[in-house]
Amino acid sequence: MNRRLDKSLELWHRACAVIPGGTQTLSKGADQFVQGVAPRFLTRGRDAHVWDVDGNEYIDYMMALGPVVLGYADPRVNEAVVAQLQNGMQFSLPHPIEVELAEELCALIPCAEMVRFGKNGSDATAGAIRVARAFTGRDLVAVAGYHGWQDWYIGSTRRNRGVPESTRRMTLSFKYNDIAALRSLLDDNAGRIAAVILEPIHAESPKPGFLEAVSELAHQHGTLVVWDEVKTGFRFGLGGAQEHYGVTPDLACFGKAMANGMPISALVGRRDVMSVMPEVFFSFTAGGETLSIAAALATIRVLRESDALTRIWTMGEQLCHGYNGAAAAAGLTETTSCDGLAPMTVVSFRDETGAESSLIRSLFQQEMLDRSILFDDGFVLCAAHTPEDIEATLRAVRESMNVVAEAIRSGGVRSKIRGTPIAPLFG
Repeated sequence: MNRRLDKSLELWHRACAVIPGGTQTLSKGADQFVQGVAPRFLTRGRDAHVWDVDGNEYIDYMMALGPVVLGYADPRVNEAVVAQLQNGMQFSLPHPIEVELAEELCALIPCAEMVRFGKNGSDATAGAIRVARAFTGRDLVAVAGYHGWQDWYIGSTRRNRGVPESTRRMTLSFKYNDIAALRSLLDDNAGRIAAVILEPIHAESPKPGFLEAVSELAHQHGTLVVWDEVKTGFRFGLGGAQEHYGVTPDLACFGKAMANGMPISALVGRRDVMSVMPEVFFSFTAGGETLSIAAALATIRVLRESDALTRIWTMGEQLCHGYNGAAAAAGLTETTSCDGLAPMTVVSFRDETGAESSLIRSLFQQEMLDRSILFDDGFVLCAAHTPEDIEATLRAVRESMNVVAEAIRSGGVRSKIRGTPIAPLFG
């Protein structure tokens, strides 16, 4: 490894003295990377590349956990933000730009007849559940996927300290793609479930008819269907995964790639359901903050008028195919695979029993970092990735695969990891 990380580690010690856990976002924490090998802080980004505080450059496949869809510091988005900044970013009354973006979203997203804005995905998902409860008069929620940090959801996970037991009991989990499990939940709790909320795609694609069956079952029970499109929206297409799959939910939550990194989210849905919102408390001082709205309008305009999404799909397919080809060539088909839809794939690592392996993931991540690739658990593409980036990444993948294969054959995976391995986010 030729990279120096001295400044990164020094800054991390300072951060831990004043910031609990050293980070504002758990997925960016030190324990989600090989400690001693991965940088702790990034200082700037341009296109699809980022630089850490020690000056090391990486091709980035995290894209700020998903928000960056055009590329870092896209000049078209920056210009829109600066132009709006000249006139102010927050006001004492609503700004016309709020109406403009709401109309745009209603024109693009199949389920959107009305819109409210938030600042992050958890705002939108929490708002959707509150609206669903108000509309149906019910309390329980069925979930499949990760839906944010708010009590209503996070209480159902192992990371639930601080959430009252009574709140935890209101959220029921079922396995994605398991329609029988959802049917049992709805039957066992007939008349009590306000909403079924799910991410439309996980690492695995939806089985044929699964998304349609979720809507049919839910509606038979008088339950609303909420799609969490915080990850998929504006990355899989301008109309989100619901446009891609041709299935329309009652409510949907968008964020991340909506504004190329500026903080904004949206709760959208059917007019009759959204019409209860004046009686539901969903209100933020920064809900109509205009810089993020201007960034969203600019991002949508670029996505509509360019071939950005087509290129993202094409490059993502090349990466996914190339990754799985490299795994096969290294004899690691049973150990690792790249799955999901091209704009945002998920890479999994398995031990000899088929169980998820954080050690193998850690070794692979370490080798990719050594080859200047910032990699977490998959490939998130942006329009600024280039064919040269893809070529360099696949070369790094092949070399890293060979290191992993040799370590597995020799039984020395842990000994090859130079620092502390990755820790599970949810314990």
